[in-house]
Amino acid sequence: MPAPTLDLITIGRASVDLYGQQIGGRLEDMASFAKAVGGCPTNIAIGASRLGLKAGLITRVGDEAMGRFIREQSAREGVDTRGIRTDPARLTALAVLGVRDDKTFPLIFYRTDCADAALDEGDVEEDFIASAACIVVTGTHFARPNTAAAQRKAMRIARAHGRRVVFDIDYRPNLWGVAGHDAGESRYVRADQVTQSLAALLPDCDLIVGTEEELHIAGGSEDTLQALRNIRALSAATLVCKRGPMGCVVFPGAIPARLEDGVSGPGFPVEVYNVLGAGDAFMAGFLRGWLRQEPLERSCTFANACGAIAVSRLLCAPEYATWVELEHFLAHGVTTPALRKDAVLSHIHRATTRRPQPESLMALAIDHRPQLAAMAAEAGVSADRIGPFKQLAVQAASRVAAGRPGFGMLLDGTYGREALFDASHQGFWVARPVELPASRPLDFEGQGDLGAHLVEWPVEQTVKCLCFWHPDDPAELRSRQERELLRVHDACRTVGRELLLEIIAGPHGPLESGTVAGILDHLYGLGIRPDWWKLEPQADARAWAEIEQVIQRHDPHCRGIVMLGLDAPLAELVSAFRASAATPLVRGFAVGRSIFAEPARAWFAGRIGDEEAIGEMAQRFSTLVTAWQARHHAAVA
Repeated sequence: MPAPTLDLITIGRASVDLYGQQIGGRLEDMASFAKAVGGCPTNIAIGASRLGLKAGLITRVGDEAMGRFIREQSAREGVDTRGIRTDPARLTALAVLGVRDDKTFPLIFYRTDCADAALDEGDVEEDFIASAACIVVTGTHFARPNTAAAQRKAMRIARAHGRRVVFDIDYRPNLWGVAGHDAGESRYVRADQVTQSLAALLPDCDLIVGTEEELHIAGGSEDTLQALRNIRALSAATLVCKRGPMGCVVFPGAIPARLEDGVSGPGFPVEVYNVLGAGDAFMAGFLRGWLRQEPLERSCTFANACGAIAVSRLLCAPEYATWVELEHFLAHGVTTPALRKDAVLSHIHRATTRRPQPESLMALAIDHRPQLAAMAAEAGVSADRIGPFKQLAVQAASRVAAGRPGFGMLLDGTYGREALFDASHQGFWVARPVELPASRPLDFEGQGDLGAHLVEWPVEQTVKCLCFWHPDDPAELRSRQERELLRVHDACRTVGRELLLEIIAGPHGPLESGTVAGILDHLYGLGIRPDWWKLEPQADARAWAEIEQVIQRHDPHCRGIVMLGLDAPLAELVSAFRASAATPLVRGFAVGRSIFAEPARAWFAGRIGDEEAIGEMAQRFSTLVTAWQARHHAAVA
């Protein structure tokens, strides 16, 4: 047999989960929802991929935005999406969930004639199944004749190619039709017809995983040991009994006299925030060990840790652990029962699950507001002209980028609303300011809660915050700025937006080789870990080296540094690029007035038209791009 190229393929449900964000409230009263990929097999595939396994998925989604979301997010997570079929006649399944308390999790499935429930044998291709070391079939998809036939076909193919079969019992009584729509959170209703249906599958499985209640339905007994013995009479599979906070017990052979006599893996003492999806995280962790031939005890540890991390957070797949995160957790243990409040673990999670970004970033910055307003006033034209000029800047950047990756823009919502739309359509990386221009101490535009405003921003927009900071600043000024930086940092973490923190020191005191490095060290000490830093050019390579050492020491997951321009001549910026060549963490630039200032003045004054303004900005931007790429190639060489 050819060696498998995938570790596993999961089969079955794929939905969009809408999680009520008012914890402790009734589902009837929810005012806002967080959107996430869901469905047991989809969750397992994403969880396994995050742990370093090569996972694929077989399911159906609708030909609409929710279906595309599942497909795109699965691909971003590294899941092989060849088995995801688009159903033109049906909508993607939905689930609406809430957290009432630590034991009550209301759940409504919207699955009437949905896409994944229409999965059939035609969706299962032999070559794809044969490419995986194992397949994971799930109990819910044996509830319908067509989906059951699809999974049975996958099992036959897997067996014929010497692959292993994993069965996640995944019992949802209302999806089997033995409970009503309002029983979405119910995990057990005795049903002989379900037990009989599952009994026929058990002999062909190599691994069977379920909670005690799920083992009851599979084994036809509400005594867990008897249910296990009934399953063992039909199957030689390794049996895994999930026991919630008590961990799990594994039975590779005969069933002993006591549950505790199996191969045990203790749980972790964490606060339960939401149990929904924790079993899928558990399965991903167990498979990481089982498929890599780790001892069963080690597989249990992985599984229980992944489950503990999942129950401590709100969402399913988006909250599952990555391998880096899991290693950290196992090395350091439970630092606080409410794991979502563990700042270090949360940062590792965010940093290792962010959307991919280019390794090198070349950005045209035109988020300037008072500067452009002054130019317009100088020319005697209305500030209404600023927005159209920013749109010309997007066209200039697009002309230089020519569809290539690694290009971006800094744009504001004050004058650049339409330009933001244009940049998004171009596929640019986009950062958007929140600071009140030129404020010192730092203050923010608008009134009210910063996080509430950020909720309205597209998820792909990066929050940019400029702070003028110098070590010689008075203590009162530093204290005020620290408070505001912590506010924006917390707001970005809370609403899931990346942060570009721009620090400018030069205008307010001497800029020595260690000045900026010292500022960053101080901010890291406060717990501020931005995704990107935006810094002014440094005098020499030593200054850049000290900055890089500080970042690497505090946050090896930082995306890097982009260099700002400060209205410097292009030749001076080119020299600054070269000075940073020995510092790999300097990954790009975001330059503004050096590119747009002269064309803006001429355009506002009517001395040049749109095409000339676009051409002049494109030429200046292209000069910097060429210099940056030459610097980058020289550094790599």
